[in-house]
Amino acid sequence: MKNFAAIDFETANFERSSVCAVGVVIVRNGEFVDDFYSLIKPEPNYYNEHCCQVHGLYYDDTDSAPLFPDVWQQIEPLIEGLPLVAHNKAFDESCLKSVFRVYQMDYPDYVFYDTLRTARRRIPHLANYQLQTVAAACGYQLENHHHALADAEACAWIAREIIRA
Repeated sequence: MKNFAAIDFETANFERSSVCAVGVVIVRNGEFVDDFYSLIKPEPNYYNEHCCQVHGLYYDDTDSAPLFPDVWQQIEPLIEGLPLVAHNKAFDESCLKSVFRVYQMDYPDYVFYDTLRTARRRIPHLANYQLQTVAAACGYQLENHHHALADAEACAWIAREIIRA
């Protein structure tokens, strides 16, 4: 795939609308051309300890962060006309749809590709299909796993290597 936007969300709790961080990497003609990262004040605004242990973000980190609609205003022009890619799109796409619903925003039916599902078909016999494992199989060393931008970068690398639109 040559043109797409890889996206990753982190959530504050088990509610899909509770996005507390987003990372986006823009790829055009197979080259990484732009990226975006922001903390987000989640809705609902509470943190589950399990989620905190996964991504290391807490209430104090996002209490004064912008709300999702303000962050999305910055992302929208970056991704215009591009398909979105996520590792486990079921999670990231449902987060995006949920937070759009919470803020009563019109969802534009983004086209999503899934590097997890594609990796299971195209890279058989991996020990597992976690993001860092698939990234390594594609020649990318993921540092800072569960930081939204780092995960979006790994996803972009994988997509560039294995997804054929």
